[in-house]
Amino acid sequence: MPSVVIPLVQTPPFALIALAVIQGIPVSWDTESGETGQASYGEIKGAEAVRQELEKGIDGKEIPLPPLPTLLAANSSFQEVSAVLDALDDYLSYRTYFAGAKFGFGDATIWGTIRGNNSAIGSIKKPGRPHLSRWFNHVETLPVPQNSLKTFQQARSEMDKGKKTKRLETVDVVLPNAVKGKVVVRFAPEPSGFLHIGHLKAAILNRFLADQYQGKFILRFDDTNPLKEEGEFEDAIKEDLDMIEIGFDKVVHTSDHFEKIQEITEQLIRQGDAFMDDTDGETVKEQRRAEIPSKNREASIEDNLARFKEMLKGSDEGKKWSLRAKIDYQHKNGTMRDPVVYRYVEGSHHITGTKYKAYPMYDLACPIIDHLDGVTHALRANEYYARHEQYQWFLEKLGFPKIEIFDFSRVDFVYTVLSKRKLKFLVEKGVVNGWDDPRFPTVRGIRSRGMTVQGLKNYILGQGASQAQLQLEWDGIWTVNKKVIDPVAPRYWAIAEDKAVPVIVVDYKDGEVAVEKPLHKKNPEIGNKKLFLSDMLLVEQEDAASFGDTEEITAMDWGNVFVSNKKTNLNGEVESLEFKLHLEGDFKKTSKKIHWLSAPSTQNALVPVTLIEYDYLITKKKLEENDNLEDIINPKTEYRVKALASAEVASLKKWDIIQFERKGYYICQGTKDAEGRMEFGFIPDGRLQTITLKATPAVEKPKVAGAPKGSWGKPGSTKPATSAAAATSSGDSASSDGTRILLSNGSTGFKIPVKSGMFESDKI
Repeated sequence: MPSVVIPLVQTPPFALIALAVIQGIPVSWDTESGETGQASYGEIKGAEAVRQELEKGIDGKEIPLPPLPTLLAANSSFQEVSAVLDALDDYLSYRTYFAGAKFGFGDATIWGTIRGNNSAIGSIKKPGRPHLSRWFNHVETLPVPQNSLKTFQQARSEMDKGKKTKRLETVDVVLPNAVKGKVVVRFAPEPSGFLHIGHLKAAILNRFLADQYQGKFILRFDDTNPLKEEGEFEDAIKEDLDMIEIGFDKVVHTSDHFEKIQEITEQLIRQGDAFMDDTDGETVKEQRRAEIPSKNREASIEDNLARFKEMLKGSDEGKKWSLRAKIDYQHKNGTMRDPVVYRYVEGSHHITGTKYKAYPMYDLACPIIDHLDGVTHALRANEYYARHEQYQWFLEKLGFPKIEIFDFSRVDFVYTVLSKRKLKFLVEKGVVNGWDDPRFPTVRGIRSRGMTVQGLKNYILGQGASQAQLQLEWDGIWTVNKKVIDPVAPRYWAIAEDKAVPVIVVDYKDGEVAVEKPLHKKNPEIGNKKLFLSDMLLVEQEDAASFGDTEEITAMDWGNVFVSNKKTNLNGEVESLEFKLHLEGDFKKTSKKIHWLSAPSTQNALVPVTLIEYDYLITKKKLEENDNLEDIINPKTEYRVKALASAEVASLKKWDIIQFERKGYYICQGTKDAEGRMEFGFIPDGRLQTITLKATPAVEKPKVAGAPKGSWGKPGSTKPATSAAAATSSGDSASSDGTRILLSNGSTGFKIPVKSGMFESDKI
């Protein structure tokens, strides 16, 4: 009996649970996958088994589900959800169930998909969709949905009982068939760009597991495409790994083994497991999709070897050919349909120059080099899951020992560009100042933004080796980072220069006096700073505007004062005010605690600074492959405020992290603006206001009608791509068996097949 393992997240895939319940498939829960988000079916253990059992149970009599105007998924926007719910409501206007005469698979998938979308579950209970509301309320009383909810609630309750209060900062991972001292793992970036946050999980997990099993960690540069790769990127990747304190035991290149790869590839050809093909690329794609064999698939071994050698020479004839693995052109796994694995590339390699004219592709090179380098466990992002079968096929055909594959999900964040090509575009267009720009998701970019090495590692290890493919909000990683910087960040003050308010302390007569104050009240080891007391102060305009006449407030690190003689201009802005000391006052009884600075003087030279707050580079939450990047680039991503800061900040160095009290955490950028002001970048702390998009979000384009694969929550399901607009012809038609087609809104809407012996009447 198959089983399914569901991630115990806040909003689980109820559709999959319901389908398993219907078929009596056992459901167990993965409590290590986090508490938010939703896993896609491809990453859920046992989801494929549910799909296969489901297919066995369908006899072809179940009515197809309705076409939809857009995809309904866990992260669908409110507008998308509304359109889908309206369509479903129309569809139910003449029906009790979606799946026919009784509750069936279709109802289970639709109920579960709605249950798994927070916007949908909220909207469905509001008036305006009577048919859908009637159906949903009824379905929730039936055994399948009730059992699905019950199993989730029980699992959630058990997890909450045993929940630990502190976050783990290690990874509880057991590598299959691992022997201490003999584990070898590798991190294999392509030297075609700088490392970004999407790569870091692989690097950190590999290093951690190598240490955990007292094994070796190899840094391997996958340099099989000379058109993309440059030597400078290799140096940059090494620097980035050093920056986040990731060491490696040795450095290798795929190009170290080009000769050996050629020999092994010839072996594949001699075995009849590879063939040369001169079919153009587009035709190859179409044939693989249509499961059609290449015209060259059955060419003789001699012809294939001759053509392979011509390709390696780079002759005019050889340039026309590429090598394809001869696996199974009709395989259910598309990656197994005779993939291209070796091709001619015209260009100079940054290490081997023009010595080679043809290069192996990653799918072929990876298993061969893993074997040659002695890799025992290949950690791969689960975006390569479909290629696992192909990877093991090469090992088996070449007679190499099995290498264990361990899956994990890549880290992906909202409003974030991770494509190297698109990141390069942003650099070349001057949208950012370089690959280390604080707005960039590169390693050096997020370090410039204020992310610490320890915060980064804690967050990645806290994620563990989860396989749930989630698009994460930025609050989690910045919250973890705050826990690292808060105990050690020295505290300073800064006053925004714009409309800063001068204050006279009327009863202070001691002149300008410097007193010692701790840089961090909870951590005396950080040291002390000088605070100047005087009769002339500066306070923020926003604070001054909030003071009432004669109000008692607390001037931090000095004492209580009474406010008086507040003067404002015609615009209501405060121009000046006076303080009268009340140092014996109780600071616990005041509602306002303000920071301040003594007015600049020869002894107290305040430092002109620029405080920079950043916004996301794009205004769309999830970047799709076919999005035009220029359409969603954020027009304003820097918000600058000129300020005067405590004199001690002048000695800060690049990437020193501090807190400007009552403003937030900042990182010294080590740069100055055009006016010579030191620049400090704001560091988000995980609170909503620090990670919310400031710009207007991009308007989501309507999606093409017809639900894509899996859109109903059924693993591997694909619904008809017919749009409602296709059913706009007025009137109805009847087939030979008496089935008439009605439209849900009379002359428009969904087509509804109706078979009835009732007589026809005129339309009203």
